[in-house]
Amino acid sequence: MPKIVTFGEIMVRLQPYNYERFVQADHLEFSFGGGEANVAVSLANYGMDAAYVTKLPAHAIGQCAVNSLRRYGVDTSMIVRGGDRVGIYFNEKGASQRGSVCIYDRAHSAIAEATTADFDWDKIFEGADWFHFTGITPALGPNVVEICRAACRAAKAKGVKISCDLNYRGKLWTRQQAREAMTDLCQYVNVCISNEEDAKDVFGIEAEATDITAGELNCEGYKSVAKQLADKFGFEKVAITLRESHSASDNGWSAMLYDAKSGETCFSRKYELHIVDRVGGGDSFGGGLIYSLLVGKTTQEAVDFAVAASALKHTVEGDYNMVTLAEVEKLAGGDGSGRIQR
Repeated sequence: MPKIVTFGEIMVRLQPYNYERFVQADHLEFSFGGGEANVAVSLANYGMDAAYVTKLPAHAIGQCAVNSLRRYGVDTSMIVRGGDRVGIYFNEKGASQRGSVCIYDRAHSAIAEATTADFDWDKIFEGADWFHFTGITPALGPNVVEICRAACRAAKAKGVKISCDLNYRGKLWTRQQAREAMTDLCQYVNVCISNEEDAKDVFGIEAEATDITAGELNCEGYKSVAKQLADKFGFEKVAITLRESHSASDNGWSAMLYDAKSGETCFSRKYELHIVDRVGGGDSFGGGLIYSLLVGKTTQEAVDFAVAASALKHTVEGDYNMVTLAEVEKLAGGDGSGRIQR
């Protein structure tokens, strides 16, 4: 069974019930989530050996975060314990023409104040086949950039494949800071995952004739973006998720996958989603893509599986994609009827 290691920050997610606004809520739902943790849960749910690495305080809330991952079969044995706090994000779910709002309270979290000495990457990568991180993690600070660099070097030395979801977050760092750090880190990456904005925000590579605000996407333009990214960094594969945001409640969702060696570009079918929870949608795509590539799916099969996994995630509350391999395969195979299972 392939072993995948993911590294990043897991946070407490606090959210008003249903679609209440922050200012009207008098109680909040409590759960956990974070880009790389979400990917690890997806992979564990597909039967993969998925390990998650981070640093968490040795107090009860830190243990709750660990337990939330163990519940779904994620290997938490390499999580470092220490520091004072778990990061928090407040999420207000949007609806119709009112967009969602995310407010971070993650300064001075345990992982944000970690050092390279906290992680023995040679030990962590023993027996590993794949390493995944996102652009959110190095955005936590220069020290975490160094940790990510050390992880990538160790993974590369052991022949471990590396994937990265660019995931630019303007609330965490500037475009210039992102470009400098990610230009360095991407030299180690085999599989790059991006969306219609990340390539532009981080590297200035933009699809022509596309207006994401109006929900107008140009497929030919994204082929060019993928090829430019692969040519610049030597990526083996580039995946780009394509979201057509009709409203906060209804999106068109598809993706493309470019194989640099063959020059093949495959587009998935497009799903028209009525959204329950979109947080973690990109992570569920990443988890589906990593699974697909590890089990040897073709380029077309891989992007179809990853998009189907992510489409299902949009129907699930919380960060984690709590769906089974059989459910994803069924949707990827064309059965999206949503009929009751008896």
